[in-house]
Amino acid sequence: MSAAVAVHHVLDGPAGAPEIVLSASLGTTHAMWEPQRAVLAANYRLVRYDYRGHGASPVPPGEYSIEDLGADALALLDRLDIGKAAWCGISLGGMVGLWLAINAPERISQLIAICSSSYAPPPSRWLDRAAAVRAAGSVAAVADAVLDRWFTAAFNQAHPDVVERAATTLRGTPAAGYAGCCSAIADLDLRAGLPQITAPTLVIAAAQDTALPPDHGEAIAGSVPGARYELVEQAAHLASIEQADIVNQLIIEHISNGAGNA
Repeated sequence: MSAAVAVHHVLDGPAGAPEIVLSASLGTTHAMWEPQRAVLAANYRLVRYDYRGHGASPVPPGEYSIEDLGADALALLDRLDIGKAAWCGISLGGMVGLWLAINAPERISQLIAICSSSYAPPPSRWLDRAAAVRAAGSVAAVADAVLDRWFTAAFNQAHPDVVERAATTLRGTPAAGYAGCCSAIADLDLRAGLPQITAPTLVIAAAQDTALPPDHGEAIAGSVPGARYELVEQAAHLASIEQADIVNQLIIEHISNGAGNA
């Protein structure tokens, strides 16, 4: 485990309101949560951030681990003087949230994991992708294949501007940062810790997600005590963008029905 990185972050919503941390997917930045920002910031203090190696955050060399990404998140909460927050993460962001809920349960009031996983074998799937990116010196080497899994064909056709913005962000992700986070997913195995999670948990999966199909979400919900599972239709991996209205409503319901940050 390396030293924590001071990751780039953006705050939205009223100061003093209950905090929600929004944690993005591999190859994106805090901006991917724009479809949630306006809705959630009306009543919550939002913390959006870029992973190490992504966006405006530093790019430390070498491979990263889920412990590294979790330590970065805890350091961010400490810098912002947030003792406890709700955590909403998609894909890699959900993995970080699961790690925090297991290893720092006093910091997570509620947990939402969207299109995520506690274990995503085989490791070669992620290590080969990391190797391709490092060899090319650019995420462009894998971008087309990744983008094919982010949205359904219908969404690609109906919203080319949204897809192009996502593609530009993906291709612009530093190669070292993207590859480093691939290593974190390759080594991920949080299954043994899931039954220890005490934070009220909502797991959202997407019916057309081929990156982390619904069975990954079902496995999380089946192991976290009291977890709620929701399947969103007509959405691929980035369901928070493709079906923003549905996902927003699920987030609000889960946060408002819980204990907040008490």
